[in-house]
Amino acid sequence: MVESSEGRKRPSRGIYLLPNLFTTSALFAGFYSIILAYGGSYQNAGIAIIVAMVLDGADGRVARMTNTTTAFGAEYDSMADMISFGMAPAFLMYSWSLSSLTAEYHGQLGWVLAFVYTACCGLRLARFNVAVGTADKRFFQGLACPSAAAVLASFVWVMDGVGVSGPDVVVLVGIMTLFTGIAMVSTFTYYSFKDLGTNRKVPFAMLLGLLLLFVVTAVDPGKMILIASAIYALSGPVYYLFRVYRKRTKHSL
Repeated sequence: MVESSEGRKRPSRGIYLLPNLFTTSALFAGFYSIILAYGGSYQNAGIAIIVAMVLDGADGRVARMTNTTTAFGAEYDSMADMISFGMAPAFLMYSWSLSSLTAEYHGQLGWVLAFVYTACCGLRLARFNVAVGTADKRFFQGLACPSAAAVLASFVWVMDGVGVSGPDVVVLVGIMTLFTGIAMVSTFTYYSFKDLGTNRKVPFAMLLGLLLLFVVTAVDPGKMILIASAIYALSGPVYYLFRVYRKRTKHSL
C-alpha cells in the first residue's frame, strides 16, 4: 500500500495491473477466436469467445474488489469488448455460415448481416458508456454485448460439435445474427444480475440451485450455455410484450 499526501492509504500501482490483465486476456481470447475461425476451427473459436466472456466478467469484479476502478480501465474494457464480442462473433458467423449466403445469392447479404451485428455492438457499448452513473445498475437497456456473443458462439460450439455445417443452417444463423444485433441497440429491459451476492446471507435454496446449475453445466457446457443465453436473450422482448399486455388489460378494465 502507498500512503497519499493526505495520509490515506491507497492501493499500490501494481494492483492496477490485475484487472487490466483480465481485460487483456479477454481481448486475447477474442483475437484468438478470429485466428481459429480463419483457420476453420469453428468449435474452438466459439469456445474462445465464451472464455473471453468469463474473463470480461471477472475484470470488473476484480477492479471493484481491489478498489482499482479507473476511467482508463473502463475505456480499455470497451475497446476489448468491441473485438471479443463485436468483431470475433461476426467473423465467426460469417466464416462458418453467412459466407455461403453471399456465395449462393452472388451478393453481399452475408457480410452485411455480420457488419450489422458488429455496428450494433459498437453502438451498444457507446450507449452504455454514456449512461454509466445514471442508469439503474440492476437492469440493462438492450442486450449486453457478451450475452449476444454467447448466443452465437455457443450455437456454433454445439452445431459444429455434432457435425452440422454452417451452410445447412444459414437462414437460422442469419436470423440469429440480426436478432442479437438489434437486441443490443433495442430498449428491451434485461436483468443485469449485478445485485446478486451483495447481501452476505444467501438463501439455502439459491445455494442449492447454483450448485445444481454448475453440475449440469459441467456435464454439457456447450448446450447449457446455449440454452441459458438464448433464454436470456429472449427474456427482453418477452418481458416487453408482457408489459404491453398488462397495460392494455388495465386500460380495458
